[in-house]
Amino acid sequence: MMKSIRQTKFWTRTALVGAVAATALFFVPPSEDARAQLQPSHDTYDQLKLFADVFERVRSEYVEEVTDQELMEAAINGMLTSLDPHSSFLNSKSFRDMRVQTKGEFGGLGIEVSMENGLVKVVSPIDDTPAAKAGLEPGDLITHLNGEQVMGLTLGQAVEKMRGPVDSDLTISIRRGSEEPFDVTLTRAVIKIRSVRSRVIDNVGYIRITTFNEQTTTGLEAAIEKIKAEKGDQLTGYVIDLRNNPGGLLDEAISVSDAFLEQGEIVSTRGRDPENASRVHAKPGDLTDGKPLVVLINGGSASASEIVAGALQDHRRAILLGTQSFGKGSVQTIIPLSGQVAMRLTTARYYTPSGRSIQQTGIAPDIDVPLARIEKLGNGRGRREADLRGALNNPAGNGDDTTPVTNPESSDDTAETKPEQEDYQLARAIDLLRGIDLYQQRIVN
Repeated sequence: MMKSIRQTKFWTRTALVGAVAATALFFVPPSEDARAQLQPSHDTYDQLKLFADVFERVRSEYVEEVTDQELMEAAINGMLTSLDPHSSFLNSKSFRDMRVQTKGEFGGLGIEVSMENGLVKVVSPIDDTPAAKAGLEPGDLITHLNGEQVMGLTLGQAVEKMRGPVDSDLTISIRRGSEEPFDVTLTRAVIKIRSVRSRVIDNVGYIRITTFNEQTTTGLEAAIEKIKAEKGDQLTGYVIDLRNNPGGLLDEAISVSDAFLEQGEIVSTRGRDPENASRVHAKPGDLTDGKPLVVLINGGSASASEIVAGALQDHRRAILLGTQSFGKGSVQTIIPLSGQVAMRLTTARYYTPSGRSIQQTGIAPDIDVPLARIEKLGNGRGRREADLRGALNNPAGNGDDTTPVTNPESSDDTAETKPEQEDYQLARAIDLLRGIDLYQQRIVN
């Protein structure tokens, strides 16, 4: 019996942070045979008695007082984490944070921040958010939150205080350069986590996907439309950057893969019960109109990002460039429990369209390009024919003008370095797409 896996949640090795939203779950009721196997045996009761003895001894004799809740949560978490690195217990706060991360939105101010000298530094305000409308600028330092000093708080604690119910107010104290410190009162609004960023590099569309949450597919569609509108027929292809993407929702990995595929299997999962195996296939429609794709991966590409990379590689829809991916080939299901807590449990392994499991092995790129630094060594000119005494002139002209032709952009040491010039892997991906485009033009001509 084949079952849909559209509701299965897919996680990675990294901790999840965030705050509020409902989560869809994948649950298959156990069969009668399975129920019979789950009936506690006499040995099970003996083990439970042993647990009760240890629990009571720790509770009464440990050097410091520990609450029953702390002991039970630690015991449950120990049970789950002993199974594999990805199963775990989520207390009420962790569960709440996880739901915010998956939904991709929360009540907040709309600023990307970092910590500098004990103060919160504004990296960038997000467009159309309370922070942007209030005129916050990159480099602003936040010194107080509702009159409470930020100094002494961790970045996570400060972010937690800045988030809160939508329409609630927060007064922040700002220090900006040499100006006098000033206060700004902001009203929290719904902030959507931006998981997709894009730009055009020459005639190449660059799309960076940082995580897979409920906003990812929508962000991808908007990015592709924006790039198409900007370059039109001049567009040579797309670079999809999945480097250091830890994963996220399986639903979103499937829909992102589907955006580039016309047909064929995207992913399959196989759990403990063979009858619960499932497959998902692509629907007709390629948002990029068949343009060449290069997908960037590295050792930080895990979980859902490996599903996308594996599907596009197996269908030969994209060329994978970079280094070996992380190798997480298992599926986790979030199971809510009583008391606003939940458990994350590994319930299946996933397989790429060709039927391969990438658990522990990861996905090997088609072109192995390690991370490197681009460095210019001299002008690369050296001694040439034109420098030789008595050299024949070019019949097309130029006389005996031996002055070398230079590129003003490359010779200007003060010129601003473009991001793709510092990113060796991205530079190689762009070169590859240019080569494909040049080859196709020659074939047509």
